[in-house]
Amino acid sequence: MGSKAIVLFGHGSRDPLWRLPIEGVAARVAQERPDLLVRCAYLELEPPDLPTAVAGLAQAGATDIALLPMFLGMGRHAREDLPKLVEALRQQYPRIRFDLRPPVGEHPDLVSTLVRIAAD
Repeated sequence: MGSKAIVLFGHGSRDPLWRLPIEGVAARVAQERPDLLVRCAYLELEPPDLPTAVAGLAQAGATDIALLPMFLGMGRHAREDLPKLVEALRQQYPRIRFDLRPPVGEHPDLVSTLVRIAAD
């Protein structure tokens, strides 16, 4: 049986502190789900990019990779750029199942949390 993995996919920034929240989520996922391989990847401006992160997961034996866009909404990157990257990965790794999930900002639990934060 293959390994399950998740890639937390962010935009990227020149500011090195920008990535800390995403890496914090990755650390918590790894702590709470030690059975799940977890990586971060970025669209631009900082490494690793998505193909590099997926190559590492493939080398580690991942056969089922969920891709979670760490965006608040379905903008151009999530709607156009990311699906193109995923399709190229599907061609490159036909034995790996890729599950492209909606952006985190569209998840009802996150929306509820944001409402609580805004209302406090």
